[in-house]
Amino acid sequence: MLRSKVAQVVRSGALNRPFGLVRLQLRSVADVSLERYGKVYGAKPGSLDRPLDSFPRRHLGPSPENVEYMLKSMDYKGLNSFVEALVPSNILKKRSLELEAPVKGFGEQEMLEHMAKIAEKNHYKVRNFIGKGYYGTFLPAVIQRNLLECPEWYTSYTPYQPEISQGRLESLLNFQTVVSDLTGLPVANASLLDEGTAAGEAMLLSFHASRKKKTKYVVDKRVHEQTKAVLRTRAEPFKLEIVEIDCTDVEGAVDTLKDPKVAGCLVQYPATDGSILSGDILSKLSEAVHSHKSHMSVASDLMALTLLKPPAQFGADIVLGSTQRFGVPMGYGGPHAAFFSVIDSLNRKIPGRIVGVSKDRLGKTALRLALQTREQHIKRDKATSNICTAQALLANVAANYAVYHGPEGLKDIAKRIYGMTTILAKAIDSSSHSLVNDSWFDTLTIKLGNKITSKELLEKALKEYNTNMFAVDQSTVSLSLDETTTKQDLENMIKLFTNSSNPSDFMPSVEDFPQFPQELLRTDSFLTNEVFNIHHSETAMLRYLHRLQSRDLSLANSMIPLGSCTMKLNSTVEMMPITWPQFANAHPFQPADQVQGYKELLASLEKDLCSITGFDGVSLQPNSGAQGEYTGLRVIRSYLDKKGESHRNVCLIPVSAHGTNPASAAMCGMKVVPVNCLSDGSLDLKDLEAKVRKHEKDLAAVMITYPSTYGLFEPGVQEAFELVHQYGGQVYLDGANMNAQVGLTSPGDLGADVCHLNLHKTFAIPHGGGGPAGAPICVKSHLIPHLPKHDVVEMITGTGSEDSIHPVGSAPYGNPLVLMISYAYIKMMGSEGLPFSSVIASLNANYMMTRLKEHYKILFITNGGSNKHCAHEFIIDLRDYKNKGVEAIDIAKRLQDYGFHAPTLAFPVPGTLMVEPTESENLEELDRFVDALVAIKGEIDALIAGEPKGQLLKNAPHSLEDLISSEDWASRGYTREQAAYPLKFLKYNKFWPPVARLDDTYGDMNLICTCPSVEEVAKDDA
Repeated sequence: MLRSKVAQVVRSGALNRPFGLVRLQLRSVADVSLERYGKVYGAKPGSLDRPLDSFPRRHLGPSPENVEYMLKSMDYKGLNSFVEALVPSNILKKRSLELEAPVKGFGEQEMLEHMAKIAEKNHYKVRNFIGKGYYGTFLPAVIQRNLLECPEWYTSYTPYQPEISQGRLESLLNFQTVVSDLTGLPVANASLLDEGTAAGEAMLLSFHASRKKKTKYVVDKRVHEQTKAVLRTRAEPFKLEIVEIDCTDVEGAVDTLKDPKVAGCLVQYPATDGSILSGDILSKLSEAVHSHKSHMSVASDLMALTLLKPPAQFGADIVLGSTQRFGVPMGYGGPHAAFFSVIDSLNRKIPGRIVGVSKDRLGKTALRLALQTREQHIKRDKATSNICTAQALLANVAANYAVYHGPEGLKDIAKRIYGMTTILAKAIDSSSHSLVNDSWFDTLTIKLGNKITSKELLEKALKEYNTNMFAVDQSTVSLSLDETTTKQDLENMIKLFTNSSNPSDFMPSVEDFPQFPQELLRTDSFLTNEVFNIHHSETAMLRYLHRLQSRDLSLANSMIPLGSCTMKLNSTVEMMPITWPQFANAHPFQPADQVQGYKELLASLEKDLCSITGFDGVSLQPNSGAQGEYTGLRVIRSYLDKKGESHRNVCLIPVSAHGTNPASAAMCGMKVVPVNCLSDGSLDLKDLEAKVRKHEKDLAAVMITYPSTYGLFEPGVQEAFELVHQYGGQVYLDGANMNAQVGLTSPGDLGADVCHLNLHKTFAIPHGGGGPAGAPICVKSHLIPHLPKHDVVEMITGTGSEDSIHPVGSAPYGNPLVLMISYAYIKMMGSEGLPFSSVIASLNANYMMTRLKEHYKILFITNGGSNKHCAHEFIIDLRDYKNKGVEAIDIAKRLQDYGFHAPTLAFPVPGTLMVEPTESENLEELDRFVDALVAIKGEIDALIAGEPKGQLLKNAPHSLEDLISSEDWASRGYTREQAAYPLKFLKYNKFWPPVARLDDTYGDMNLICTCPSVEEVAKDDA
């Protein structure tokens, strides 16, 4: 019946129509048999109801024959029997997924055609001069092709293993240098999520620096509206009062800032209306803030700062903003890398990651994360930030944009933007309209004359010149010019505002082209490091990018078996549309009727996520896992407030949880109460019940990861949920391990009220070396009215209400440009294929665990463990080796010699490695990794026995320089071949760690966190 229904659709040509016309629903219980897997995996030439380029065959690593072999090796007769043994019977639901796509999923070519039809519904050729923090930019083709679209860059992991991350670390160090040089502050981090988030972090940094005693935060009214909205969201749990001032009223502003209850101040430079505060005003504001030891923060624009005096000259303690206009497409709001720089005294309080210059085992210059362990994993509920995700891929784009253009090229771009803005300003000044701002870099705000309204002018601009601007109010508009603005655009704007038939009359000669005002012009040098001054030809830039990528290990080299991080295939078909101009050039504040393609795509993704998770509503706004946690908990608190239960503030969290869970709860103003786990890794239900009863009057929520952080399907989780509900609490399910649930069960089936989904884990968005990410929250119906709204534009999907919480990010939909990756993944896997993502991920994990448990202890499985299976990940227990001189990190470093990234080190249990193979790895790769660990077990035994060969572990990894230049081989007790080629396959395919082992505790923050000078590097090498 089902097959004939699909055949009818194919014959009717429905697959060539928009997906909304094809809503096939698989209503029977999901079949995950080996026979079904064979049909889902790939079509035969005679199977005309399925394309030959079916996606599951590309995504799922093991062939049906491989799966049969793996099942037999574990004594299972079929996949269904394996799943029924794996997932407790009260948990296993085998969900029927109802997706807005063919049951069997789109083929790859069908998917591209489908995406092209959606793309056509976005008016991408319209000129967007809306501004407000988002600008047109040219992404250099050499960077687009060889970085943004290159899997060596977008499939790599966060650089926690520095020896195999030297390329990205160098690029992120370049990013920090760009930020530090242009802002004038000495320490910068390696990016944050977006400008609004960065402003929120600046506010909370100032608040926590006062030990929570100063309860006011001052914001200039000319800060971007979306940034002020995020500040309101972040301030509320701490009862921080946001005080808005007009900084042009200097005397009044200074009086407000001298209040000792003020924790800090934020101004925009240039402001959202385009005006630029003078250095004299900024200095007076800073002096007032500093008079009682609070912090001055400045939201700025790196492109403007190539000409403008840096904020550091006026006493800024923190400078933040977005690097979007450094080559990163607007993408309807994201992803974009925010920047954040601070004075020296705040270097240990700065949120996010910092790259620093260190030394390897041989004494050579090498890079690593200066703050190796993320704050929230140490401080948990005492953390001052829950940030753990950066926007590394976009930070790398921005950094290399600066490398390619160099300081003079950037200034040329900025001068052109300023010059055209000034030409337009002079034209408007001679018209019936008047300028609101008397200083500017790229933005003009215009009070309209001639009795024309903003709506009428915007309609005329769109109709006659295909241009969007921003309506400030009924009689005021603003526009922002950018790198992409042409002479024709300028002439069009002159005609619009002056009604001149000859706009060339306003065009100056080359000699008279407007020059940036001397009183605002910066006079210091920046980006003087050699890297920013030698790669300006495409040949040179291509080679530089290639050199960087060759120093990194990514999925292009081998599997990255990181437990909890799910480094699965990010398919080319999924990735291709992100650089299509129809999606890339959309402004987040564009009129809704111009982005109908995005509306269709986002609405469909929301519906599919509801079906997969068993929930009723979705917000796509959160753009990182930790931000998803924060958003979900804020929604819960808003719901409780609405019920008159504001006193409920206790959040129960298992001790095994991700460190971001208690940190996120603390950021929501909650009191964290830990819940114990049993010796078998499961949640201690008796302790949970005791904590629930103890805090029953104040219980707000419980946060539980499922499968557990230990990689186990716990049968008692529903009992835990029912217990919390019984006492008036809400259930938050952390979706970090959703990849083991899809199609087999769901958070909604289990009884959760809200969960966040790590789209960069379960739904195929690439990690990009540490971001971008996406983390929608899915909720039950009673929480839908509390999902976040947006304060600048009306949401094109979703159901905002008067009970909605304020925005958690700058853009309405977080990172829309990468949401389409998850959209394509779901549509191509289809409702038949998606359950096999979970099944094969778990099969791969259990197959590897079965092979390895003969050589290593598997936590909670072997040596007295009560569990027979893991879920999609398992933990190798190395703690018994510690007193014998072997550390888990030794195995992690030695794996690099075998060409592999280490599994997750020391989380969730110190002294362990957590392995997650994902469903995308084939049998041959699984066996290669297992063989590597088995060989390393022999080296562990040798070290314990005192044999010289055991020193392989302590000296690993072995760089080429170590093998060629070191003169101590005779005393090492092992050969160069044993070091470099311990297994035969390495002679065919070898990734060389570019540096030797780094001391993970070396120097901490006493590192150079921006590019050292050429002279320093030369001296060091000597």
